Amino acid sequence: MVSLSAPVKDGRRAAKAGVPASRGRGTARPGLGWALPAVVFFALFAVVPLVLVAVLSFTTWSGLGSPEFAGADNWVALFHDPVMIKSLWLSVLLTALGVLVQTPLSILLGVWAAGPQRNRAVLSAVFFVPLLLSATAVSVLWRALLDPNFGVPSQAAWLFGDGNLLGSRTGAVAVLVLVSTWQFTPLHALIHQGAARAIPVVLYQAAEIDGAGRVRRFFHITLPQLRNSIITSVILMVVGGLTTFDTVLILTQGGPGTDTTISAYYMYQKAFKGFEFGAGAAIALLLVVVATAVSLVVVRVSGFDRMAGTKEGI
Repeated sequence: MVSLSAPVKDGRRAAKAGVPASRGRGTARPGLGWALPAVVFFALFAVVPLVLVAVLSFTTWSGLGSPEFAGADNWVALFHDPVMIKSLWLSVLLTALGVLVQTPLSILLGVWAAGPQRNRAVLSAVFFVPLLLSATAVSVLWRALLDPNFGVPSQAAWLFGDGNLLGSRTGAVAVLVLVSTWQFTPLHALIHQGAARAIPVVLYQAAEIDGAGRVRRFFHITLPQLRNSIITSVILMVVGGLTTFDTVLILTQGGPGTDTTISAYYMYQKAFKGFEFGAGAAIALLLVVVATAVSLVVVRVSGFDRMAGTKEGI
């Protein structure tokens, strides 16, 4: 059994030996026993379901009876399915557009919300309202707002044409990006707001003495200090973008045709409409692999894994 007090003993030994506490063996981290509840929880609700999905992806099962082993048939069919390839590309496209649009907006709003402006708290509370709504409620709201018969587009034909924004691929993709930006930008702004408030004021005071303006202080102090929160936010956007489902289900149902059939929605179609749970499990597992790979690439390219803290150089 792992002792929870081992680090404390190590710290005392280090102190007796004249070694600084920060350099004492085991003093900087708690014992492994503290991680046991989290490991058990993660194993039960993440690892075990993932293993079961992986096993199911090698079977054929309609939901009745017992699954039958089918070898790699589901995977072979998956990579020869043009709809699957298109849905994967569309998922990556929507995720990339979400990152490109939401990242600068959330940084600016988060930095603004961290400032001392008058009425900032009231405006921030209003701005964060979309974060309190469920994705289903948001999708129903926007579907009513964009209805071509009585929605906003029907009142501005000079701008929206026939008003059927969800009737074309470009319009439907643009609406999905708009809705996700409206709903999730407050979450990422909240992350940047917390990080911006942790930036030492002395940095800005020194920059003002050197004559740096507001824009220069933003690009040379604020942005570098937000590096941790930006990478965290981007990873959340990548995982959330690749697993988006309910917004597509309510707003477009994968249409027009298959122009907005992203991988998560295609998995739903295969498993719960086509009763091909083996194929649906293969798509789910592929999404896990893609999301993990993209997240690792973001972490590796950004150098996040080698970074000790945002106060480097202070």
